[in-house]
Amino acid sequence: MVESSRTYLPAAGCDWRLPLYDPFVKLLGGDAARRALLDQAVLRPGQRVLDVGCGTGTLATLIKQLHPEVEVVGLDPDPKALARARRKAERAAVSVQFDHGFGDELPYPEASFDRVFSSFMFHHLPAEEKGSTLREVRRVFKTGGEFYMMDFEGPHGVHGLLARVLHAKKTLADNAEDRVLSLMREAGLTDAKKVGRRTMLFGGVAYYRASAGLGPSTDAV
Repeated sequence: MVESSRTYLPAAGCDWRLPLYDPFVKLLGGDAARRALLDQAVLRPGQRVLDVGCGTGTLATLIKQLHPEVEVVGLDPDPKALARARRKAERAAVSVQFDHGFGDELPYPEASFDRVFSSFMFHHLPAEEKGSTLREVRRVFKTGGEFYMMDFEGPHGVHGLLARVLHAKKTLADNAEDRVLSLMREAGLTDAKKVGRRTMLFGGVAYYRASAGLGPSTDAV
């Protein structure tokens, strides 16, 4: 594997926090939040799903545990997080494909996935990469594909205090509801909507859903 020279924001904000990331997020209710995200999707045997920005692989591994007849792929730019993800799947005795890459340059052909998930990833992206990542999500959808995302809400409010401590305010600015929905629609996703929220110690968490529409982004006229 050739590692990219591109920069990225690690799951825990910086490398030294990575060993603490999973127990910290679990303590604050991250497992329940991810299960709520997964419950929103209707997964069927034979489907292929992508966890974009999979980090240490918690959601991807959970999907495979609950839906063993679904093919699960996780992608992340952080080799250290991917190493933990592979060990996590191995300990759970499930088969998950973990790939190194960036959300705005997905290494998959068009019409590759039935569902794409994103958990606690969107705020990591620089503003200029958010729209391009969503366009890539749209590109790799099969007809009828659906996108399920959860992330911190915007940078304001008392419940967002810890989120602002862990992540710079500028990384959260584009997570305001109107901005997220606008970016989804601009990327060609349809039926984009906020479908729920949770109040957690580390901030308000919003849930979003959007659809692929009629087909891949290069639909013939």
